Amino acid sequence: MKSFQVVLKALSDSQANFLVVGGFAAIAHGSAYVTDDLDICYERTTENYKKIMRAIGQFHPRPRGIPENLKAPFDEHSLAQGTNFTLPTDIGNLDLLGELSGVGGYRDLAKDAIPLDLGGVICKVASLRAIIRSKEAANRPKDLALLPELRALQTMKDAEKKSKS
Repeated sequence: MKSFQVVLKALSDSQANFLVVGGFAAIAHGSAYVTDDLDICYERTTENYKKIMRAIGQFHPRPRGIPENLKAPFDEHSLAQGTNFTLPTDIGNLDLLGELSGVGGYRDLAKDAIPLDLGGVICKVASLRAIIRSKEAANRPKDLALLPELRALQTMKDAEKKSKS
């Protein structure tokens, strides 16, 4: 968790356009899920690629699956050439996602994202509804197993909202 906060602070300090998605976003909404990576959805613009690399370059990201003895630089050009990246770094696994199944890209997710305090760093986090849609679309066993809890959290949030109005 602490390494995630370091990455989030670096991204925030660089003024990159990003939001937290995936398992860590589910945790931010109250899930008991445990994750070993941080999933970030990022805006796909040249200027944002620079900001992201300024933030994460210090953690020496490299594409997952590339043998350590091979040079495999990950930089702004790499971001521009692809969409979704799984990156081991010096402080943990980071997934940079230009698009998420079932929900789209950064601009789509930003419409109903909410700012949350994630260990002292205020970040935009995908809405619970968006997380649910992405988990449904991904259709992986680990995502399907998480859906009942996420739906229950959404039901509780909806009931809370209704009781306040």
